[in-house]
Amino acid sequence: MPSDSMDDIELKKIDLQFPAVRSMSRDDSAVSEERVETARGSVLVAVQGDRAKPAILTYHDLGLNYISSFQAFFNYIDMRALLDNFCVYHVNAPGQEEGAVPLPDDFEYPTMDELSEQLMFVLSHFGLRHVIGLGVGAGGNILARFALANPEKVEALCLINVVSTQAGWIEWGYQKMNARYLRSKGMTQGVLDYLMWHHFGRGTEERNHDLVQVYRNYFERQVNPSNLALFIDSYVRRTDLKLTRELEPNRRKESATLQMPVMNITGSLSPHVDDTVTLNGRLDPTNSSWMKISDCGMVLEEQPGKVAEAFRLFLQGQGYAVKLSRKLSSSLSAEGMIKVPTARLFDFTRSASLDDSDLLSHAHWSNASIHITENPISEAVAC
Repeated sequence: MPSDSMDDIELKKIDLQFPAVRSMSRDDSAVSEERVETARGSVLVAVQGDRAKPAILTYHDLGLNYISSFQAFFNYIDMRALLDNFCVYHVNAPGQEEGAVPLPDDFEYPTMDELSEQLMFVLSHFGLRHVIGLGVGAGGNILARFALANPEKVEALCLINVVSTQAGWIEWGYQKMNARYLRSKGMTQGVLDYLMWHHFGRGTEERNHDLVQVYRNYFERQVNPSNLALFIDSYVRRTDLKLTRELEPNRRKESATLQMPVMNITGSLSPHVDDTVTLNGRLDPTNSSWMKISDCGMVLEEQPGKVAEAFRLFLQGQGYAVKLSRKLSSSLSAEGMIKVPTARLFDFTRSASLDDSDLLSHAHWSNASIHITENPISEAVAC
């Protein structure tokens, strides 16, 4: 009886493919590092992309730097396409970069307001007239302070797990104890556990064991304890951002809140969910959006795809066409993107995505103007 043809298949070779191990490497030829002198010492800025393109300015959270906070996210496949249209400037808080030497004993670490003032020196150094801000935790708080003081310099803000109020007694006590241990004993188990909770929330071991081990090893081996203690001290002494939502429509432009579009993101398992809700309640509802992403605490590491898509739509809402047809890209600007002014011809809906069919249906994009009618993510959502 003839055998089934499927029985005659012979497997001659099997190649096993393993997922790449998450690594944090400073050896990236696409990134160049520069020291920028400010009124309160120098800061290290890493530049990624073509400096002729529009600027995205990032700032990291406690215990991290540009490598551990943003490297994996900007190397994610969806974000790599975004880098074709933007140049990213990663700012490191003083003494937080990899391989940093201990700061002098008499060094007075900048306050949160002074850290935000350093950003003006960064913009001046690189000749940037305005930027799009992307900040996480303490870095987001610093960017928000800079945006409040210099609204004309910030086109839009993406804030992740950001606290807008001053430290409460519980946080103040934990952070003061962490800073004391970091100075006297280095990275103790208690400080390590607090940092893991601060970034990932609870239950991280069960949902992402490998990622937890990567960051545990990083905190133990790559962080300068005394320098981190100074950064923690500065963060725990932060003042309230004093944001106020104005309910009267005619007075919203004069209110003490962020005037530029803001995307406020948190993870459903993050310990900072309530803080982001508080921040959302203090922002202008007409130009801000709150987004909670499910099953994660450290959203850039655990859910990079969802954050990348939200960030892309957010940038489109600000008038940046970040996904272009190959056929038409050569007929646009040399930068390969459009900065769309607020004017006439086309309206975007909140779900607008510039795919090939959209572009082919509207000829002569280089001469067109587009009016963005609303922020593409204007309501609280859980992804």
